[in-house]
Amino acid sequence: MTLKTIEWKDNSVIMIDQTKLPNALEYVTFTDYNQIADAIRTLIVRGAPAIGVSGAFGLALAALQSDASEKDELISYLENAKKILFETRPTAVNLAWGLDKIMKVANQASTVQEIRDNIIETAKKMAEEDIQINMSMGKNGSELFDDNDTIMTHCNAGALATVGYGTALGVIRATKDSGKNIKVIATETRPVQQGSRLTAFELKHDGIDVSLIPDTAVGYTMA
Repeated sequence: MTLKTIEWKDNSVIMIDQTKLPNALEYVTFTDYNQIADAIRTLIVRGAPAIGVSGAFGLALAALQSDASEKDELISYLENAKKILFETRPTAVNLAWGLDKIMKVANQASTVQEIRDNIIETAKKMAEEDIQINMSMGKNGSELFDDNDTIMTHCNAGALATVGYGTALGVIRATKDSGKNIKVIATETRPVQQGSRLTAFELKHDGIDVSLIPDTAVGYTMA
């Protein structure tokens, strides 16, 4: 079963703690948007799509945390939460996108309860759409590969970088699921080792043939 990086459950956010991989697959539960901010900052969650949805879920938690009784009061609280979340990764395009989308929904609502309900539903829908987009991308991309192909990857663009399934690794998953025999070569990806810690881990988790090489061996391997 493909890993699911982040999900909303019982008014809380559950994430895989990626700092513990590959030695342990551990899940952490957050009920405070400040915890989401810390998770982004410390790389408990990483990868553009995953960060975007994390920001959206962070604002959903903020809406539940606030004791505001008026719309303007809640919007002000959310704007402050948005600022804190955005500053964790100000260059991350998906994070800004996720936060802006949620704030647009909040501003369009009429009441405090409507804001809370609409934010949560929108954030959950964003998570679901991310998986569906990745699966569609995977299906289309799988047509580019033939049986017995070997694919080299760098860094991590898999389920762990998204809500689930993955972008580049989603293509690899879809290729394998189509019945083709494939092999993957993953580079270690210094200095944070996303290839060795994350890509190799999740491919092995899914039963996909993967070999790990040092970054310096890419030229030799391709020769």
